[in-house]
Amino acid sequence: MEYTDAVAYVESLGKFGIHLGMERIQGLAALLDHPERKIRTVHVTGTNGKGSVTAFLTSILKESGRRVGTYTSPHFVRYNERICLDGQEISNEDFAAVTEKTKDALDKWLAGGGEQPTQFEFLTAMAFLYFAEKQVDLAVIEVGMGGLWDSTNIITPEVSVITNVTLEHTERLGKTIEAIAAQKAGIIKPGVPVVTAAEGAALAVIRDTAEANHSALYILGNQFSAEVLSSSMGAQEFLYRDGEKELDVTIHLPGEHQVLNGAVALKVAELLAARDKAITEAAILKGMEETRWPGRLERIHQKPDIILDGAHNPSGVTVLRKALDEYYPKAHRYFVFGMMADKDVSQVSDILFRPEDTIYTVLAHAGDRSETPEKLAKRLHKNAVPMDDLTAAYRKAVGEAGPEDVVIVCGSLYLVGTFKELGLDR
Repeated sequence: MEYTDAVAYVESLGKFGIHLGMERIQGLAALLDHPERKIRTVHVTGTNGKGSVTAFLTSILKESGRRVGTYTSPHFVRYNERICLDGQEISNEDFAAVTEKTKDALDKWLAGGGEQPTQFEFLTAMAFLYFAEKQVDLAVIEVGMGGLWDSTNIITPEVSVITNVTLEHTERLGKTIEAIAAQKAGIIKPGVPVVTAAEGAALAVIRDTAEANHSALYILGNQFSAEVLSSSMGAQEFLYRDGEKELDVTIHLPGEHQVLNGAVALKVAELLAARDKAITEAAILKGMEETRWPGRLERIHQKPDIILDGAHNPSGVTVLRKALDEYYPKAHRYFVFGMMADKDVSQVSDILFRPEDTIYTVLAHAGDRSETPEKLAKRLHKNAVPMDDLTAAYRKAVGEAGPEDVVIVCGSLYLVGTFKELGLDR
């Protein structure tokens, strides 16, 4: 199978949609000789921040000299981005080879009467197979949706991570915080430690689940904490405390939320270090400082500052708005904004935009789920201007912005992906 054939095949699986459940991935894994059982893993879920925590942990493990696999979603431009080894995307040749092997297993599964797997399930099986073949020391696995019925949940990790819980995907995960928390707490395995930054009702569900599984629970703000010392778009310094231990940590991911994510990753790293002497304090600190995570408050230009952010739900844009208010309190804000039609546009709009902001609405993605620029402008209830062309909207915003202003391309990870695919970030 050639790479282009492999991509076309994976693309073709998209028509099978999203169907949470474990039977299909378990069947595929069995036919691949259970690659997920041949690797050590960390499992990461949460409403927001799971990608950042995954990035921090990957960087820490890499700095520790460990062979590390990373599985994330979605991708910006290429499927290869989802499956990485030591921070590098899977090669086209390996992608094609692993696709072919996984397809052979899928064909056997279907021939035996099994139900058609989804695209995400197929990619998950591919990732486990690739990591097993490459004999990674540890793989950091990000949940796709929820946790309990997510296809990644066939692993028994070294540590389970639940970053936070807010309302999301309510049509699939439940209508309440408690219901969604129960889905995310579904990654907790008997005796496996859990690290979380969840609060309130969600934390109560997680605590009950951890207790039922006899799993040690480490809670941000309880067993460990983080205090911001300085913060800018370029760098943040914070004090990490765990009992009597204190660490002065520098990261280059902006926003107060990244300090919280960083603290969660630090606690996970410490738990892993207790079993692996290669994960030293020096490696942890260097890994934190070297971490980069594209598409999340990613600054690609200065004077004017141009920022890419994939926030697409109320909790995500709350974080974005808070960062903009902190770093650009007096700057005029130009938004190039695209969103999926099934998202909570009104609430996102109320949180993110000020009356004085300039907003150009664009198509987030070529797929059927994207809201049209015209409908999106009406749904925002702001002085938004619909534009048919992303490139034209972006250039118009940049052309109007002064050196002290800020341009924000946001509303969807798909939009950020389209932006990068067009090469506008270069």
